[in-house]
Amino acid sequence: MTWNIPNILTVGRLLAAPALALVYIFFGAPYADWAAVILFAGASATDWLDGYLARKWNQTSRFGAMLDPIADKAMVITALFVLVALFNFNFWIAVPAVAILFREVFVSGLREFLGAQAGLLKVTKLAKWKTTVQMVAIAVLLSNGLFAHYVGMGTFGMDGQTFEDVLNGVVEGPSGLIFQYRGMIASEQGGILLLWIAAALTLITGWDYFRKSLPFLRDDA
Repeated sequence: MTWNIPNILTVGRLLAAPALALVYIFFGAPYADWAAVILFAGASATDWLDGYLARKWNQTSRFGAMLDPIADKAMVITALFVLVALFNFNFWIAVPAVAILFREVFVSGLREFLGAQAGLLKVTKLAKWKTTVQMVAIAVLLSNGLFAHYVGMGTFGMDGQTFEDVLNGVVEGPSGLIFQYRGMIASEQGGILLLWIAAALTLITGWDYFRKSLPFLRDDA
């Protein structure tokens, strides 16, 4: 096992996965939300950075190649678990989350079964797009808690009619409240849309891997 910078970044991304869930246990809003967004954004950045540095500095290793997909899946699975809980098992989040989790388990099991032949199932450009959309969707949805917290603080003690008047510009409200409210709505609706797109790409790429693996699943293969 080689402790170079790319591998350290990969290990850090793996450790960030459980930390993402733990921050909601030990901290309240908005600190937990800030920590979750920073952890996930940082982990997503290292997903690209560790591979780039390993290739640039010629520091690729078997340890890094083994741990990198594990760290990716651990972060995504933990983040989806957290989102489903945060949004109280909202149908529009739970369904695509389950689809993504199903595909990850299925493809991981398929690769394990194929063993050495799994290397023939190359990662496609569509799969890379799937990962990108997935990461963005999760980050956007995690940021929703921040917007919701500050909207709640800004509207504390405000009745529904007053809040509506503030949004319509009839009366002046706390500084930044309209922006925070729009951010709250956009992060939820936009995040859900991106998560469904990611789920669709996930299922398409999952089927592609399965189709390509069929020749290796025949009894006479």
